[in-house]
Amino acid sequence: MHLSVQGVSKSFGKGRDSKLVLDDINLEINSGEFVALVGSSGSGKSTVMRLIAGLEQPSSGTIHMDDRPVRGPGPDRGMVFQKYSLYPWLSAADNVAFGMRLQGRNKRDVKERTAYYLEVVGLQDSASRFPRQLSGGMQQRVAIARALAADPKVMLLDEPFGALDLQIRESMQEFLYQLWERSGLTALLITHDLEEALLMAQKVHIMAPRPGRIVRTVAATLDRSNLSALRMERSFLELREDLAGCLRGLDQEPAALAARSLASTTGSSSSG
Repeated sequence: MHLSVQGVSKSFGKGRDSKLVLDDINLEINSGEFVALVGSSGSGKSTVMRLIAGLEQPSSGTIHMDDRPVRGPGPDRGMVFQKYSLYPWLSAADNVAFGMRLQGRNKRDVKERTAYYLEVVGLQDSASRFPRQLSGGMQQRVAIARALAADPKVMLLDEPFGALDLQIRESMQEFLYQLWERSGLTALLITHDLEEALLMAQKVHIMAPRPGRIVRTVAATLDRSNLSALRMERSFLELREDLAGCLRGLDQEPAALAARSLASTTGSSSSG
């Protein structure tokens, strides 16, 4: 699998109301890689995800999956959102099976794959339970199982743990990383949580806001055999602080530009 995003820009609106939200995004993801996009609100990271998912079309540039242009949603891209997006009237098993049934798989295949992926996410004993009977972390694991069961080439994870409290979020980070290690899935994670990105992703892209653009890429070569211990290691803390400083500087840029613009305008008015 090879995902290629080349020179992608995105504007919303027309004419004088047009607003550039993404500027010249370039991104490559190969089979088995775990890649993260990190940025604050307004950096356009979720727009990048929607473009790759085929839910939006770029204003310029190209997106290809295995040399085929992305023109709309497809089963080769599985999505997991911050909101669990489970059907409340369906059991955990039926939620996992839903996408496979839409694909027209035979009943035996659907049943076997549903059981398998519920076991993969550790919910084989909760197959008959409804979303209201599951914790937030369990609901998100059902959503991940549903995406995996459709056999996508790449998993698109849009702030998947943002709605969870700290303790559950950390356990879900462990779960997702171990799942990636075991299964060899390919994943793109969108998050504002720098620590989360560094804990799981092999490559981290830092995005600047207004317009969204990638300004720094880091190969996060860290020992992830124990994520809890990694959080406290000096090399991890130093890298996190380095990138956090980068993000803080990017967030301050628009305010500094606005202040300089206001000072310039005020100066011109005074001189007049």
